[in-house]
Amino acid sequence: MNKLKIRKLGILSVAKIYCIMCLVLSLLISIPYGLFIIAFSLLGASASAGRGNEAIALGGFGIVGGIAVMVIIPIVYAIIGFIAGVIGALIYNIFAGIVGGIEIEVENIH
Repeated sequence: MNKLKIRKLGILSVAKIYCIMCLVLSLLISIPYGLFIIAFSLLGASASAGRGNEAIALGGFGIVGGIAVMVIIPIVYAIIGFIAGVIGALIYNIFAGIVGGIEIEVENIH
C-alpha cells in the first residue's frame, strides 16, 4: 500500500466538477417539477374552459412557468455550484497548507 497526500486542489477543476454535479442534480429535480407545473396548469385551464381568456392565460402561464423552471433553475444551480467549488477549493488549500492535507492509501492493480 502506498500513501499519498492531497496537498492542493486545482481551483478551476474543483469548480467545474461542482458546477456539473449541481447542474445534473438540479436537472433531476427541475424537469419533473416543471412537467408537474405544466400538467396542473393545463388541468386547471381545462377546468375553467368556459371562461375564455382566463383559461388561455392560465394554461399559457403554466407552460411558460414550467419551461422556465426547467431552464432557469439548472443554470442558477450550476453558477452557484461553480462559485461553491471555487470557495471550497480555496478553503481546502488554505487549511491543507496549515494541517498538511488529506492522506489516502492507494494500491497498484496489475
